[in-house]
Formats: sequence, C-alpha cells, structure tokens
Amino acid sequence: MLARREIVKGVAGPPLAAVLANPMLARAAAADLKKVGITTADGRRVDAALAMPATTPAPAVILIHEWWGLNDQIRAVAAEFANQGYLGLAVDLYGGQSATTREGARALMQKVEPPAAVDTLTSWARWLNRHPKSSGRLGSVGWCFGGGWSLMTGISAPTDATVVYYGNVARTADELAALKGPVMGHFATRDGWINQPMVDGFTAEMTKAGRDLTVHWYEADHAFANPTSARYDEADAKLSWDRTMAFFGAHLSG
Repeated sequence: MLARREIVKGVAGPPLAAVLANPMLARAAAADLKKVGITTADGRRVDAALAMPATTPAPAVILIHEWWGLNDQIRAVAAEFANQGYLGLAVDLYGGQSATTREGARALMQKVEPPAAVDTLTSWARWLNRHPKSSGRLGSVGWCFGGGWSLMTGISAPTDATVVYYGNVARTADELAALKGPVMGHFATRDGWINQPMVDGFTAEMTKAGRDLTVHWYEADHAFANPTSARYDEADAKLSWDRTMAFFGAHLSG
C-alpha cells in the first residue's frame, strides 16, 4: 500500500478526472480539507469540508454533492477549486450520511426537507461571505441533485455566479427574479430526466425574469462529468470544467 505522502505527491500530477476516478487519489485529496461546522439560522448544527487556496483573500465557491452524498469525490473537487484560487466549501445536505447504491442514494435524497436545505445553504453562504479569507465574492456549483440545489443557492443566498450540472431547473420567473448573478447550465442530450423540455422551460422563465443564462448542451448522458459513472464522457467533462472555470473567473474575480 502506498504511504499517504506518496499518494498526496501523486495528486499534484494527474488531471482532476484521474484523481476523481481513483479512490486512493480522491481520498488523499479529500484528506487535506478542514472539517468546519456552524449553527444555521434555524438552530441546527451542520458540517462541511473547506479547502483553502494558497493566496487569500479569494472568492469562494459552495459545492453541492450528487445524490450519493458528500463523499471523497466531491471533497477532491473542492480541493481542486482551492488549487485554482478559490475557497472551496463542500457542503453536506445529508447530515453526514452517504450512499454507494442507487437505492440508498434515492432514500437519502427523499429525506431532504427543502426548507432545511435552504437554511443550510444560505447559512453557509453568509458564513463564507464573512470569512476573513474571503474576498466577498461567492459562487455555487452542483451536480445532479446538487445542481438543482446550486440554482436554489443562487436564488436564496443569492450568489454572484451559479453553475448547474444536469440538475432540476424547473423554476418560475418569479423565483428566478431573486437571482443576483448569472447562471451557467451544463445539460446532456441523452438525459431522460433533465431533458430538453425542462431546460427550454427554464430558459423561457429566465428570459421572463430578465436574468442572465448560458446553456451548454453535450452529446452525452446524465452524469457525464462524473469519472466514476458508466456514462462518463471524458471530452465533454473536460470541456464543461473549462467553461465552468472561465465562468467563475469572469464573475468572481475582482
């Protein structure tokens, strides 16, 4: 077995996709994050994992996990955000639980109470905005289950920039009017759930609300950006990541 220092040394070399696809590398990247906790506005205790960039003050990004829960993969993405110059905060909407089967993930997702989730996300947003190492600029990004909650973070916090990876975007113009910053969405043509009619409706509602939206479509399936998924598409995952980095760079810097 590799010593931990050898694994950590390896994390700096491989691209993000290689780290996420290798459980040992993802675990090593996740190990350097700091566990942080707060009491939310409604009095609940919640935890998250924080990755700190080398240079501060810096903009912050809230990362919201897939339906699997806050696992090493999402923590490793937060570590990569720190490598790119952001405070990366991987939040937990499952109260410390995670799943490895679809049945388990579905059960955890169905237990999430929307008012509590909104309270968790807005409380973390306030915490990040007040963090002494934060520049005061805030973005959010989420995947699948977390994609829909990234949009809700943008609405509720609100954030300066929001990224949605194939998440539920069925929101009305009245709801979307609360957005402060622009939204970027990554969607897949073969996704049977987050499909063209849903995204077209979202686009129309964003237009009604007078809010800025950029939509990217990929000839791929749901979860195409997850290297551990059978539906992973390497080229589209890289392209969407590059677009996300450029989007945050344009709207969170300065």
